[in-house]
Amino acid sequence: MRKPARSNVCTANFLEISGGSTYTSGVAPRPAAFIDRDGTLTEEVGYVNHPSRLKLLPRSAAAVRRLNEAGIAAVVATNQAGIARGYFSEDVLSATNQALVEQLKVAGAHLDGIYVCLHHPSEGEPPFRADCDCRKPNPGLLLRAAADLDLDLGASVVGGDKASDLAMARPVGARSILVLTGYGLGEWEYRRAHFPVTPDHVAADLLDAVEWVMARRRTA
Repeated sequence: MRKPARSNVCTANFLEISGGSTYTSGVAPRPAAFIDRDGTLTEEVGYVNHPSRLKLLPRSAAAVRRLNEAGIAAVVATNQAGIARGYFSEDVLSATNQALVEQLKVAGAHLDGIYVCLHHPSEGEPPFRADCDCRKPNPGLLLRAAADLDLDLGASVVGGDKASDLAMARPVGARSILVLTGYGLGEWEYRRAHFPVTPDHVAADLLDAVEWVMARRRTA
């Protein structure tokens, strides 16, 4: 079997720098909330091969608004190996992420960035079949976002519904939150003994996770 090529490229497949934050840029690196997409921010429906299949989970927009108001960067970090596997195209992925941005905009919320790993270590053809640094649980997406957006990773949190989301937080000194939406409930009830990293918090959903972050900031 051919060994996959190694790629060090973390793809900012779609990136929006949005105004309106209460944070004053240029003062110091700011904290971020890194949010998994499918199952955490949006409904888990398998591979999203059409923009119409992407739907925000209840209270997700409210969670992102809270981050916006607090000046915490809201950054999506997501594996999308459907590209490598040939399930959908880069154009479809771009349109799907644009639909996400528009749905949040209608609800008065915005993302500071969307960072995507398009790779799979054994499926598809190069350049998408690659042993990369950006596929979760590797922290490459976080490192790329921090460099682009001037983020303080040690003051940041990573939220997701899988163990791989939690594992990417530890190498950069961020805290991790498991949400019980998407795969989260099953992961926590039946697989947590196998987690490589214990989450710092378990939240019912993304808004619950954000409220925990805010409570820690008030008591810090």
